[in-house]
Amino acid sequence: MRSPSRLLLLLALVVASLNLRPGITSLAPLIERIAAELALSRASISLTTVLPVMFMGLLAPLAPRLAQRVGLERTLLGCLLLIGLALSLRLAATSSLVLIGSAALVGIGIALAGPLMSGFIKRYFAQGLGVAIGWFSLSMSVGGASGVVLTQPLTDAFADRWPLTLAFWAVPALLAALLWLRLPNRDEPAGPVPAGGLPWTVPRAWLITAFFALQSGLFYALSTWLVARYGEAGLSTLRSNGLLSLFMLAGLPCSFLVPWLAHRGVSRPLLLGGCSTLALLCLSLIVLAPAFQPELTAALLGIALSSSFALALILPMYEVNSPLEVSRWTAMMLSVGYTLACLMPLLVGLLRDLSGSYRLPFTVLALMAAAMLLVTLALRRRG
Repeated sequence: MRSPSRLLLLLALVVASLNLRPGITSLAPLIERIAAELALSRASISLTTVLPVMFMGLLAPLAPRLAQRVGLERTLLGCLLLIGLALSLRLAATSSLVLIGSAALVGIGIALAGPLMSGFIKRYFAQGLGVAIGWFSLSMSVGGASGVVLTQPLTDAFADRWPLTLAFWAVPALLAALLWLRLPNRDEPAGPVPAGGLPWTVPRAWLITAFFALQSGLFYALSTWLVARYGEAGLSTLRSNGLLSLFMLAGLPCSFLVPWLAHRGVSRPLLLGGCSTLALLCLSLIVLAPAFQPELTAALLGIALSSSFALALILPMYEVNSPLEVSRWTAMMLSVGYTLACLMPLLVGLLRDLSGSYRLPFTVLALMAAAMLLVTLALRRRG
């Protein structure tokens, strides 16, 4: 079989990455409405975000073993099909069991696909690693933003039938799977698993993991509850959804710009510190005065978190030299980071139910941004 062209490989990378976030973010504009219609507490409805992110952490270490048995390309194809199937089930999302179960299945698909996308990049784009990582990060961000930006217009177009809107996101996943069918499946080299586990005893690995966990926790908590916080502050539903869209979209250019700056020699701890400080300032403003310049605040917060996510993806590459060690550091970062991050949407929902407002849970989010800043200060010793 002929080797696929570089253009086809890049297109496959982009379309797969685009489908790694909409299954989570498309719920955010509708979450308060769904909770009310299904008579779910905010802690319960937050499971639609908690479960996918939890599986992204717990199952990430299993992905390489599955690829070893089935093949990298076919495993990724299976992940896209599973995501498409799970989102199709949301046609029956008026059942809370179906809605939450579909979230779990989406999480399994994303959990297995995420680490393998890095292997796909390493296999086919070794000579253009930085550009490929840029496309990977940008495509995930675009997919996540699309889930937010298009959900309300789609709901309007589908005569207010929100289960149909949620199920719509199965379409791009299944179309992506059709493209991946064109990629040949390469056998993985046989042999024992390389010696050495994850870097559990390395302090800097834990610092990077802590930064990723805090950053991801903030992103998924805000993706789930930012609309509700602005709504509580008196902003209209339309404007609140627009602010979440702005939060998602404003940072898209940073997916390319920030890794490029780091590669060109700008201090990574300086970039990380700037992102953390900006996130802290924005979240403090959302706690104390959410109606003050909300568009500017949402845009700057999106820039801060998009930049910090792009930086977190490349940090292991600058800490160790061999591809195997990079994989180990990345696996630890994703596994522990996502496992901890999945708790944040649930915690925000629980604190909202207990306190009666979103001010307390968003204060906790601001404290997390302060913790991010402390971690970056610890990372300054090298980098």
